[in-house]
Amino acid sequence: MATAKVYTPTGQQTGEQNLSDKVFGTDPKLASVHQSIKRYLNNQRQGTHSTLTRAEVSGGGIKPFRQKGTGRARAGSNTSPRWPGGGQAIGPKPRDYETKIPRKVKRQAILAALTLKVREDKLRVVDALNLDKPQTKTIVKMLADLKINDGKVLFLYTGIDRNLELSCRNVPKLTYKRAALVTAYDVIGADYLLLTPNGLKECEEVFGK
Repeated sequence: MATAKVYTPTGQQTGEQNLSDKVFGTDPKLASVHQSIKRYLNNQRQGTHSTLTRAEVSGGGIKPFRQKGTGRARAGSNTSPRWPGGGQAIGPKPRDYETKIPRKVKRQAILAALTLKVREDKLRVVDALNLDKPQTKTIVKMLADLKINDGKVLFLYTGIDRNLELSCRNVPKLTYKRAALVTAYDVIGADYLLLTPNGLKECEEVFGK
């Protein structure tokens, strides 16, 4: 059974936490991770790019010059794609980039990402913080004490803690997210995975079904 080290907010190790093999000890399906991340990035695209065709650019209406006798190639309109300022022949138009993958593949991807973080020893469990008010410096000090402030950190929690959310919001390279809503893209993109005990429990309940 996989385990994770448990720390206090001051960086002191208090023990180890057993992890569910259904979530953190699976056989990583890297193909599923690739499909999930590709789908996520595609779905972030707005698809609002647009160019004007020869029918949409201003101009045209009359023949630029007479058909014969000029020595130039014949032309019927100055909106042709061959002309400067003319329309685009095969330019991009607004489109929807959204794609879908099976729910099973999506689940395989998140399980693979979580398992890889455990294998790389990049997962930490920290006792819940009880903040009376937003304190960014407290979070910065905690990351430094845990020695994970040299890379991107994904902090997973559960429930609603407005003070903790505001404290994490201005910390560089720190992403604060509810455990049940995490994606494979979030986990793979982070150098370290930091969870509260309740966040760990929610991960195992949601993704271990």
